[in-house]
Amino acid sequence: MKPKLEDVAKRAGVSPTTVSRVMNNRGYISEKTRSLVYNAMEELNYVPNEMARSLLSKQSNIVGLIFPTVSNPFYAELIFHIELACEELGYKVFLCNSLKSAEKEANYLRMLLRNQVDGIIVGSHNRGVFERVNSSFPIVSIDQYISENAVVVSSDNYLGGKLATEHLIHKGCQKIVHINGPYMLQTDTRLRLEAYQKTMENHGLESIVYEVPRSFDQELYKQIIHQIFSEHPDVDGIFASDDILAANVYFEALKTGRRVPETLKVVGYDGTETAQAFMPQLTTIRQPIELMARQAVGILNKQINNQDYSGDLNPLLPVHLILGHTT
Repeated sequence: MKPKLEDVAKRAGVSPTTVSRVMNNRGYISEKTRSLVYNAMEELNYVPNEMARSLLSKQSNIVGLIFPTVSNPFYAELIFHIELACEELGYKVFLCNSLKSAEKEANYLRMLLRNQVDGIIVGSHNRGVFERVNSSFPIVSIDQYISENAVVVSSDNYLGGKLATEHLIHKGCQKIVHINGPYMLQTDTRLRLEAYQKTMENHGLESIVYEVPRSFDQELYKQIIHQIFSEHPDVDGIFASDDILAANVYFEALKTGRRVPETLKVVGYDGTETAQAFMPQLTTIRQPIELMARQAVGILNKQINNQDYSGDLNPLLPVHLILGHTT
């Protein structure tokens, strides 16, 4: 038979109220009493009823995460730091991979709300899904405008696009192509494109933009890269909107006989630890991924606890150019 709280109390030689106080860390409890209760729980293999505890405290101590995928190094590293920051504050995380499907995001959202999570951090793109969430519900978005009520945490994407483009120009590139994601998405990442176009205009150079309609599709990446090389054989610089795309450019360039960086220079974006590990030679724009994660969790925690978070709304988090051998 599954042990109950009363069984733990009997084994520890204390009252059920004391056991409850130990588990919920309420009031003063001596270390001796705390040890007695924990030892009794371990001996009986007692697992607290989290649902009952959440009903009592009116908090589940669970944060829902809705992200497109964990296969992309940027999202994987971001989620890793979000989970660590949540753990430090006593939250568990419930991770949902939407694969950018609006239907999956809507289903995940309903599931998280039914399970009474304390708040949600979103890294997906489908704005309409989240506009129906009550304005008082704690929700934070990473880089995306998902609703009028969601706080957005973002790095300085415009500066990142400007740094990448100016670096290629400084290195002597005259025909620079930018590859970016779908422009129609309501994301801060579109500012990278705007910065590229403005910087090219300021230097009297023509903007050449290729859009990737679907992210995380390696075959599509290769098709677009071959299209660029075919339509612009004299391209001497490519600014890719993420490191995975930049890596594809690099390897496809080598296959077609181009020499990097002698005849083609490549700049990526994100600067994740994974990308730097498997391709340390890549020049890229590094986002402050851990800082973004901690700011998102910090703001969400204050929303959950009805605290003022206006002082945490930094204008934009800083980005940096990381020099590598691809330029």
